[in-house]
Amino acid sequence: MIKLQVIGNLGKDCVTNTVNGKNVINFNVAHTEKFKDSTGQQKEKTTWVECAYWTDRMGIAPYLKKGTQVYAEGTPEVRSFTRNDGTSGSSLTMRVLSVQLLGGGGSRSESPNSSYAEQERSHTPASDISEPIDDLPF
Repeated sequence: MIKLQVIGNLGKDCVTNTVNGKNVINFNVAHTEKFKDSTGQQKEKTTWVECAYWTDRMGIAPYLKKGTQVYAEGTPEVRSFTRNDGTSGSSLTMRVLSVQLLGGGGSRSESPNSSYAEQERSHTPASDISEPIDDLPF
């Protein structure tokens, strides 16, 4: 299996669709890499990844807005196509297995093995634990 991980910003709001009775969230992520070329000039290169997230858990869709920083992972696919002018091109697409919102305002994630309730439970502050501290096993 080949796995692709990308951290970047959404280029536009996500689009939700139903295809053959299955829900899909489509979004694109831009990752910009800064580097110096052979002459020492600062350069930037942006790579766009078209993402398709097939899921029954559509709760993350309202948060996938233009400019939102996300971490997404899944399986990559390169698609070739012919432009209107006859030249060939290619695009990088990803079938998303999990996605997580990054940046300010906290983070939410969604994957086939998690839910928002599980995410919230996993972030319980230590002060909310009601077990006695003196009953530690060591």
